[in-house]
Amino acid sequence: MTIEIIQEIILEQKDLALSNEAKEKIEKCRAYLDDKMNREFNPIYGINTGFGSLCNVKIDKENLTLLQENLVRSHACGTGSVVPQEIVKLMLLLKIQSLSYGHSGVQLATVQRLITMYNEDILPVVYTQGSLGASGDLAPLAHLALPLIGEGKVNYKGEVITAAVLFDKLGWKKIALQSKEGLALLNGTQFMSAYGVHNLLKAYKLSYFADVVGTISLEGFNGNSSPFLAFSHIIRPHNGQLLTAARITSLLEGSQLITQEGKAVQDPYSFRCMPQVHGATKDTLDFVKKTFETEINSVTDNPNIFIEEDMVISAGNFHGQPLALAADYLAIAIAELGSISERRTYQLISGLRGLPAFLVNEPGINSGFMIPQYTAASIASANKQLCTPSSIDSIVSSNGQEDHVSMGANGAVKCKTVVDNVERILAIELLNATQALDYRKPLRSSDFIESLVMAYRKEVPFVEKDRLLHDDIQKSIEFIQNFVLDAEVIFE
Repeated sequence: MTIEIIQEIILEQKDLALSNEAKEKIEKCRAYLDDKMNREFNPIYGINTGFGSLCNVKIDKENLTLLQENLVRSHACGTGSVVPQEIVKLMLLLKIQSLSYGHSGVQLATVQRLITMYNEDILPVVYTQGSLGASGDLAPLAHLALPLIGEGKVNYKGEVITAAVLFDKLGWKKIALQSKEGLALLNGTQFMSAYGVHNLLKAYKLSYFADVVGTISLEGFNGNSSPFLAFSHIIRPHNGQLLTAARITSLLEGSQLITQEGKAVQDPYSFRCMPQVHGATKDTLDFVKKTFETEINSVTDNPNIFIEEDMVISAGNFHGQPLALAADYLAIAIAELGSISERRTYQLISGLRGLPAFLVNEPGINSGFMIPQYTAASIASANKQLCTPSSIDSIVSSNGQEDHVSMGANGAVKCKTVVDNVERILAIELLNATQALDYRKPLRSSDFIESLVMAYRKEVPFVEKDRLLHDDIQKSIEFIQNFVLDAEVIFE
């Protein structure tokens, strides 16, 4: 499963189903585990023992279902804000994917119930706080699993109801969790992974928009095209740098503005260095994409069951360190798109290159675009604070048994805030850039840019005099959100 496939599943609202091969793997693994329990009397972690530092407490066979149910109940300790439903749905998708490999020991009925929940948009209420990012995302995944045993809350047909009410509506019975199943559901990195996939999909789109909006700003600022010529980038051939320069050159094709005479000798770095800065972010996105694609095609619960080898191995695939580092790296990289965007906005309102101060007629009586730059600067500074890495932190838990954790869940949630913030900063730049471009008439930019600005102007008209710019900023954000891009463009 790739990020592109996940985007396709989301956009086309595809239903899920298990292949015959996946069903066979799940059933074989469950049958093997049942047989092993009948012939094995030694303690096997998480199957007939307690959990965490209680791993040496052996549990009688007749209490194994209660053990798994109690695990789900006791670990549902999430708090904070509610996880957005689109991310909860991704959590379901990724948990189903991980369990389908047949190394987790779950019942087929358990996976089928999760698939029904996904397909019918029965989305558990999950909370953002509670995971240390090792031993898996225990607390959020416990909330994800609670409805399987008829507990917790779900979003269903536009309202939040208890699982008990849902069961009455649908005539469901709870899943009788077998040995190991609760642990298979709670161990894993699907909270971090779901946030990571969501953040990554949005970051790729914003990376494209940063190039487009930056090019509009370049045109509005009467900037130069020479910094984007291929010659300079071939001698420093970072892939993202090459791609950014080529994209901006393509976006400028046919522009009257970019070819006019009398240009300044040099432009500020925020314009001239777009290939280098935007390009570095692109290269980071590709690294993060590779990390998350490896993770979502992995088995991340514990212990792992290997039928052919007749082994149940207690290891550490639930540890989120790869994701923690990737989430921090993604936040830093995407924040830089916001940082350089805010600088371009600042240049546009500064009364340079023949533009009026604050991009408005009669500056003085009108404040024009003075304060949107304040807003962008405030958000950019907030991102700097949010980009302190979570992955450098750890804290001891479970009486010292779990003595190093990734904090990847905190990093993943924080990264979403950074990504959303950059969307707002770019929306503010778009508001400024289109205003500046209108002052360059009757000269025209390229056909692509002119058509995009025309579509934007249907939502956000030219600012003749002071008005409530909050509304314009919000419409600008929505314009970016609603702009549909082909996967080939986003993941170019």
